[in-house]
Amino acid sequence: MGEVLFENWFGVLRVVIVGGLAFTGLILALRISGKRTLSKWNAFDFVVTIALGSTLATVLLSKDVRLAEGLTAFALLIALQFVITWIAVRSRKADRIIKSSPTLLLKRGAFIDDKMLATRVTESEVLAAVRASGSASLEDIEAVVLETDGSFSVVRSEKGHAPVALKDVDGYSE
Repeated sequence: MGEVLFENWFGVLRVVIVGGLAFTGLILALRISGKRTLSKWNAFDFVVTIALGSTLATVLLSKDVRLAEGLTAFALLIALQFVITWIAVRSRKADRIIKSSPTLLLKRGAFIDDKMLATRVTESEVLAAVRASGSASLEDIEAVVLETDGSFSVVRSEKGHAPVALKDVDGYSE
C-alpha cells in the first residue's frame, strides 16, 4: 500500500524538475508563437490546446517520455497550428476545409428547425443564449448564430443598420 502513495523521493524530484522545465518551455513556446495559438476560434484550435495540456501531463508523469521529447512535441503542435492557420488566412478554400461554418439558428425571431436539428441544438439552449445577451424578447433579435467554436452569438435588431456581421453566415440575407 505504501508504494501506491509514495515510492521514493527521486520520483517526486523528477516531477518537480522536469515539470518546471517543461512548463517553462511551454510558456516560452506560447509567448513566441503569439496569442492565436491558444485561441478557441474553432474545433482545431481547441484540439491543439487540449493536446498541449495532455503532452504537458504526459511529460510530467510518465518516466517513458523524456523532457526533450516533450519539448519537441510542444514545438511540433505549435508549428502545425501556426502553419495550418497561416494557410487558412491566405486561402479561403483551406479556411473552409479547416473550419466549420457559422450556423444560423434563429432569424428575425423565428427558429430555423432544420439547422437546429442538424447541429443538435435545442430551443431552450437558444433561449438561454438570448437571455445571456440581456434580451427578453425574440422580436428584438435579428439572429442567433452557432459559431465555429461552439459558442452562440446573439445579434440584436438595429433599425436602419444592415447587419454586416452576418454576411458570412449561410442562410442569412437581408
